[in-house]
Amino acid sequence: MKKIFIFLLATSFSLAGFAQNISKITITGKGEVEVFAFGLDENVQVYVTKSGNISKWGFDRFIGYQENYNGTLDPYVGRVEYYTENDDESLRGKVKYIGRTLLTYFASYENEGLKGKLKAIGSISFDYYLPYEDAAYNGNIKTLGRQQVTWYASYENADIRGKIKTLGPTAFTYYGSFEDKAFRGKIKSIDHTTFTYYSSFEQFSGSMKNGSSVINANGIKYYLRNF
Repeated sequence: MKKIFIFLLATSFSLAGFAQNISKITITGKGEVEVFAFGLDENVQVYVTKSGNISKWGFDRFIGYQENYNGTLDPYVGRVEYYTENDDESLRGKVKYIGRTLLTYFASYENEGLKGKLKAIGSISFDYYLPYEDAAYNGNIKTLGRQQVTWYASYENADIRGKIKTLGPTAFTYYGSFEDKAFRGKIKSIDHTTFTYYSSFEQFSGSMKNGSSVINANGIKYYLRNF
């Protein structure tokens, strides 16, 4: 009985070690989500745009040593498979397996506004706002696994519309068009963390004054670029 318990415990830790996760979200100096980064096993990262397309993927040699500020990824030398010409037209040529992780996509016979978009990375499923929804965010990611994603609508201030509003319990605010031109549109707060910037009348205009370029909020890392 003791041996069975140890085996089951080891198996559960092994499975947990191979679980996928949202490892980092990069936000540009203009307050736009650049990529959602997803961590796989073997230090592999998959970078996904807000519209559900993979921008790049590979081995992140910086994990465990330092922050990968430039998003540099090396070729992954493990198992890689792609969808073939025998698969649905919306899937052909797309990466199917990275290591033991299966990636799926919406096929051509599914919703017209979704075909070709990521459907799941391993255990993390994706859903999207459809073309008939608000123009500021239609086509954007709507859910990541169990987490709901909302975006500022087209009726909002011009410098915040279309930007991420919430991700699960985490809320985002921005400096609007009535603010100083050096930081209007920039991220103002993520959850309970507030950011301030040098004004157009100061040296280092537009650069971050208070706050950190890398923070953790509700279990997710955010990297704020200053450009």
